[in-house]
Amino acid sequence: MHLQNLRKEWFSNVRADVLAGTVVALALIPEAIAFSIVAGVDPKVGLYASFCIAVTVAIVGGRPGMISAATGAMALLMVTLVRDHGLQYLMAATLLTGAFQILAGVFKLGALMRFVSKSVVTGFVNALAILIFMAQLPELIGAPWQVYALVVAGLAIIYGVPRFTRVIPSPLICIVVLTIFTVLAGVHVRTVGDMGTLPDSLPTFLFPQVPFNLETLRIVLPYSLPMAVVGLLESMMTAAIVDEFTDTSSNKSRECIGQGTANIVSGLFGGMAGCAMIGQSVINVKSGGRGRLSTLCAGIFLLILVVFARPWVSLIPMGALVAVMIMVSIGTFSWSSVKNLRTHPKSSSVVMVATVVVVVGTHDLAKGVMVGVLLSALFFARKVGRVLHVGSALSADERIREYRVTGQVFFASAESFIAGFDFREALDGVRIDVSRAHFWDLTAVTALDKVVLKFRREGTDVVVHGLNEASATLVDRLGVHDKPDAVEQLMGH
Repeated sequence: MHLQNLRKEWFSNVRADVLAGTVVALALIPEAIAFSIVAGVDPKVGLYASFCIAVTVAIVGGRPGMISAATGAMALLMVTLVRDHGLQYLMAATLLTGAFQILAGVFKLGALMRFVSKSVVTGFVNALAILIFMAQLPELIGAPWQVYALVVAGLAIIYGVPRFTRVIPSPLICIVVLTIFTVLAGVHVRTVGDMGTLPDSLPTFLFPQVPFNLETLRIVLPYSLPMAVVGLLESMMTAAIVDEFTDTSSNKSRECIGQGTANIVSGLFGGMAGCAMIGQSVINVKSGGRGRLSTLCAGIFLLILVVFARPWVSLIPMGALVAVMIMVSIGTFSWSSVKNLRTHPKSSSVVMVATVVVVVGTHDLAKGVMVGVLLSALFFARKVGRVLHVGSALSADERIREYRVTGQVFFASAESFIAGFDFREALDGVRIDVSRAHFWDLTAVTALDKVVLKFRREGTDVVVHGLNEASATLVDRLGVHDKPDAVEQLMGH
């Protein structure tokens, strides 16, 4: 079974995986260089990191076909560390980031993804699509007309070629054709070579040259922890998106361990920390990549291209890569979500739009997702709190009233629970049937205490019956209405 699974993940889609990996490698080069510049390090740091992370994740990651490398979200977090302390401390921070991520995988924190609603994922995807498009604008604003012509021609190739053949991914054809055209026609536009010097050697083992003491830990910890969280968050969200694109499932805990291992390898070979890349993952999937071989090829081809094929790679016009990334942006955006704004529940639409606005406004994926998850939780609590019902009926002699509570009693519904009782009604006794209710927290137990004690202050006998086992355990542990000095305990004296 293990051998069969190995064959499926590595060799069930060889031709498409190799071609998709080639496309991704070409798209990774300018991004790795750009993210290195953002972080304030030499371009080779981002390129070596992308190679190390992609190859390692291909082998030990939990999501076949997903691309991981140096990313902008991670680069932004390390700017001040590089500026204030230098590259060696960045490599040390990268190692600690990887260690945190491995621990997250060991403790199965990836399972927390189930608390991220569909609306948050959709908002995350849409925000990334917008950010991917916005990232291309510096290449277009103020550019000569030839760049715009190349982008239009590139998009025409990308969307036109699949109508005739799908043997070779259209983004790869776009890059090759436009590069050949600009070289032969002598068109002078910005190229990959203009972004930075490509490395001329393979990465070598470089253990961070920093003192391993508490002072170093004090310096790198404030960077490593956020990088670990953001890296895992982006990786888990990307894995969920690729799961949906390919209609397959993935091991989130293994992915956490894989990302952590990849970052440790990157830190030991002179690279920076990275994580999964939604844009490149979408390129890979759209180009036919499905297995681990596509990720491995992306990393290996990236290194081969920048080290051994530098003269040719440096000639690739940025306009061709802009066309590929615009294709990614268009393909990533969930266009149906705009149409569904009118038909989906308002709360879902608010969560989706809020996630988009925060991510695009702050360029911080973690903040956007956190806002979305928080709003989802609040809307859920409000919705569940509304379904609580307290009904009642008088006995035949009209001296005893039975209240029947149905629904969930917790912090959001506690007030409604208390409001369902009439404490001024002259009665001999009250029976509260909670067999169809569940008490979830301290606020719910406190509400039950208040109801019982209010009735007793009015001289009414109260019997609570039907508590399920979990609710009874909570009430026995936290409730005070059956304990001496109950009123004083409730009031906090």
